[in-house]
Order: sequence, then structure tokens, then C-alpha cells
Amino acid sequence: MKAYRGLKLIVLLVLAAGGVVGLILTRGSRNSPQLRNSPQGERGVIQLVNQRPFETASRLSALATTPEEQHLAQEAFRLADRELDLEFASALHATSQWSGPETPEVRAVQEGIQRIEAGIQSQQQEVDQLTEAAKKARAERRDELQQQLEVSQAELNLYKEALGDAKDDLIRAGGDPHSRIQQLVENHEAASHAADSFKFPPLSSTEPGSSRGSLLAQWSEWNAIREKEKEILQAQREAYQAAAEGATAHDALERQVQGEQAQNKVLTAKGSRSASRPGPAAAGGIETSPERTPAASVSLLKRLSDDRKALAILGKSIQELNELGTVYSRWGGLVEMDARHALHGIIESALWIVMMLMLVFVINRTGEHFFARLALEAKQRATLQAVTRISVQVLAVMVILIVLFGPPNQLSTVLGLAGAGLTVVLKDFIVSFLGWFVLMGRQGIRVGDWVEINGVHGEVIEITLLRTVLLETGNWTEAGQPTGRQVAFLNQYAIDGYYFNFTTSGQWLWDHLQVLIPVGEDPYPLVEKIRSIVDKETESNKHLAEREWQRVSRHYGVRSFTAEPSVNVKPTDNGVVVIVRYITRADDRTETRYRLNSALVELLHHRGEIIPPAESVPATADSEK
Repeated sequence: MKAYRGLKLIVLLVLAAGGVVGLILTRGSRNSPQLRNSPQGERGVIQLVNQRPFETASRLSALATTPEEQHLAQEAFRLADRELDLEFASALHATSQWSGPETPEVRAVQEGIQRIEAGIQSQQQEVDQLTEAAKKARAERRDELQQQLEVSQAELNLYKEALGDAKDDLIRAGGDPHSRIQQLVENHEAASHAADSFKFPPLSSTEPGSSRGSLLAQWSEWNAIREKEKEILQAQREAYQAAAEGATAHDALERQVQGEQAQNKVLTAKGSRSASRPGPAAAGGIETSPERTPAASVSLLKRLSDDRKALAILGKSIQELNELGTVYSRWGGLVEMDARHALHGIIESALWIVMMLMLVFVINRTGEHFFARLALEAKQRATLQAVTRISVQVLAVMVILIVLFGPPNQLSTVLGLAGAGLTVVLKDFIVSFLGWFVLMGRQGIRVGDWVEINGVHGEVIEITLLRTVLLETGNWTEAGQPTGRQVAFLNQYAIDGYYFNFTTSGQWLWDHLQVLIPVGEDPYPLVEKIRSIVDKETESNKHLAEREWQRVSRHYGVRSFTAEPSVNVKPTDNGVVVIVRYITRADDRTETRYRLNSALVELLHHRGEIIPPAESVPATADSEK
């Protein structure tokens, strides 16, 4: 048994230690989350603009619940927005004369931009020349010049689109921080307009995993947060996967554009335009020839233009998808902190349950040592210990249920209905439980008392919270002799019934016996001798009963009485019947009657000679108690 108790204590201590470790590992504020690292990190240009104050104000504004907090949050958001505008202006000024880091990728893109700009300049001169020539040409040459002008104009548009695509590549490579910051400014302005037209609903002030909720609610909330985290992670993977697929498509489309450019070079070589005329070949790898077929050239250049536009759109889409993945990554970091906070609440609630079980264990062990030192009867000590143990366990179960399910929203109504139902269904048991307190009182019943309950006489052998057990006496046996049967009564008789106790307070009772003096005997000397025998036998009990009754009369204000035995005579046809009444203790009634009967029989046998009665047990101070 001791080993089992020690094992329970060790298990509870291990669970408590695990709960404390879990609280330490999951502690931390959700307002300072650690963001996940995104596989597509931002290039160094975004660090030129410190957006942390604005992001913090935006995040904190969602936590405002009262009107005062919302007013302060709006003011903080406005100041942070103005500060961010100043940061953008400062960054634009700082990057106006800076071309960014000199990496091989940046240098390659910059060289391509220079070639395309040279091609645009050359092609623009050609367009201007053809425009002037078409105005001055004769009618038969005007159509041909017009077709050449359309081809040159298409090539110029193609160069401009290639320039835009190259600039986007330069921004992505980090070689044009100024343009990147301009994009951030445009995105911020668009987001500000969208935020002005959208009103967020008020959020609950209860944080995820709050300890004010029940353990089951915290568990459900933690599962919901985990599901949301999985969805966000899936969305992040999909965004980066779509960006990777877009990059593959971008590379394929770029190779297609390069093939179309090569085809354009072949057509240019086969044309009849003079090869010595400067063209944009040096600028973008695209050669033109006035000798080629105008319709084929226009079709090819339009296709190149469309592909260039698709390439630019695809590049922007890749960039947006990467930024979307970054946003999902940051969102996932917040949700991860929410899940961690919810898990912290779960561990805290579970630790409360473990601590409650440990408290019950400690109280039970302490109660055992405490009741063992009390000077009480074994039955009474066991009863009090059981009451204490049950009370502590009931309170612990109630606390654990509150931790598991939380307090009811309408506690008073629930308690009222539950109390009414229990009162009706468990009326007898409730009254019996309350009756136990009455029986444990000063005028109650103790183990060993001789009592009468509902017409059943017997000795009390057990008193529990709900019932009293008697060892029955009388019935088919002689009065005062046990029958061997145990009779159990619910303790409700102490409240809505009555009982007789012969030993707890006023432990004396009057008993009587009759002696027949046959006809022919002189009754007077026998009556006097009978009185003398009864006086000697009951003298000690008489004095003790009188002293106790005097105490009772002083306490309750009742009249005192005498415990002197009385002898009455009644004539009959068969002689004179002597009726003797005397005081005796309830538990000594049978023995006293036996001794008196024996002495009187001896008296009658010896015709009036007094024979000393059997040795009686004198009353002591213990019997007075």
C-alpha cells in the first residue's frame, strides 16, 4: 500500500515537472513573433526603407477593442504612415544617384539595357527618316515607304518593351533600388486606399489559448489554429510553387523570344535592304533589312511584341507570387505563435489538474496523521476521516470539471435547477446525511449506546454518513438479550422521526419485578426484607442517578427526583403480590434483575432469612460519565 502511494506521488510529481517545463518552453508573447525564413528572400533594397514602425502600428491596430484604444491606434497608425512616407522620400533621394550593388548579374542586365537604349535611339532615327521620306515621296513610292515605316515602328515598340522588361530584371536583380522603392511607394499608396475603404470587425480581446477558457475549448482552439497553420503553409508552398512554375515558363518564353529574334535576323539577311545601313542589331541583337518582305516582318515583329508583353507580365507575376509567399510566411509565423500560446494554455490547465490531484493526495495523507492523533473512538475517527476525504474529493472533482469544461454561463440557474432536482430525487439521502450531524451532536448517539428506533431495541454498533446499524435485542429472546440480527436505519429518523437513547444522556431507567407471597405467610416481614435487599443492591446506582439528574435539572430547569426504590403490595386470590421498582443502568438491567431475583428466591426459600445477594458490580466514575 505504501509502495502504491509512493508510486502515485512520483507519477504526480513527474507530471507536474513536465507541465512546468512545458510552460517554460511555450512561454512568450504572441505580439513579438519570430517570422519564418522564406526561400525567396527580399533583395537588399527593401532594407533601405524601415517599415517596421508602420507594420507594428498596423498589427497593433487590430488588437484595439475599446473606443479609446481604437482612437489611439488610429493616431499611431497615422503617425506611422507619415513616418513611412518620409522614409520613402529619404530613400528615393538617397538612391537617385546610386545604381545598386555591382554584381555580375546586375552588370549583364545593365549592359543589355544600354544596348536596347542604343537600339531605340537608332530605330527612332530610322522612324523619323522614313516619316519625312514618306511625306516627300511620290505616290508610287509612298506605299512602299509606309510599309517600311510600319516595320520600323513595330521594331521601335519592340525595343521599348524589351527595355521595360530589362528594367524589371534589373529591379529584381537589385541593381535599381530607386525604381524598386518607387514600386514600394505605389504599393503602399494602393494598400492605404484599400485599407481606408475597408473596416475591420472588432476582434475579441481574448488571446488564443487564454487560461480563462476550459481545457476542452483550448484544445479545440489549438486544433483549429493548427489547421489554419497547415492551410497557410500549403498556400505558401503553392505560391512559391506557382512562382517556380512561372519562372520555368518565363525561361521557356524567353527562349522562344530569342528564337523569334533569330528568325527575324534570317529574314533581315534575306531582305533587299542595304546591310550597310545602321540598324539596331548592336543594341538588342535584332537586325532589320529593308529588303525583307514587309508583311512577314510586321507579323514577326507583332508576335515578338506580344511575347515581350507576355514576358513582362509573367515577370511581374513571378515577383507578386514571391511577395505573396513572403506574406504567407509572415502570417504563418503569427499563427505559429498563436498555436504556441494556445498550447501554453493547455499545459497550464493540465497542470492545474495535476496540482489538484497532488493537493488531494497531500490532504488525505495529512488527514490520516491528524485524525490518528485525535482522542476519538475508532468508529468516530474513521467516520470523520471519511467525511473529510469525501469532501476534499468532491471539491477536487468540481474544480477539475470547471477546468475541463469551464464555468457555466448561467451558473446560478444551473445550480438552482440542479439543486431542485437533487432535492427531489435524493431527499432521503440528503436528510440522512444531515441527520448524521444531528446524531454526532451532544444529544446524539454513540457506538455502544442502547437505543430504540422505530420500535426496534438494540445496541448501536455502527454509525455512518447515511445509516445507523443496531444489534437487535429482545424480540423472540429475553428482553436485553441480542438476537444476532443487525438492523440498519437511514439517519433521517434523527430529523423527521424520534429515537430513544438509554445511555447517552440520562442513562438510567426504572425497572420493576413482582414477588408473590403465598396465602398463609405473614407479608409484613417479607416486604421489609425485600425492601432491604433492593436497597442494598441498587444503592450505588441510586446515588449516581440522583447526582446526574441534579445536574440535568440545574441545566434544563426541570424538577429533581428521588432514586429511592419503592415497594408496593397488591392483594390477590393467591396471596399478596409485592411490586418492586428500582433504578438501574440500561446496559446493566438484565444483570441487576438476575441478582435481585436470585436473592428474593433465596429469601422465600429460607422463610424470611436474609441471604446476601450475589456480588454486584459497584458503579464507578466511568459509569457516571
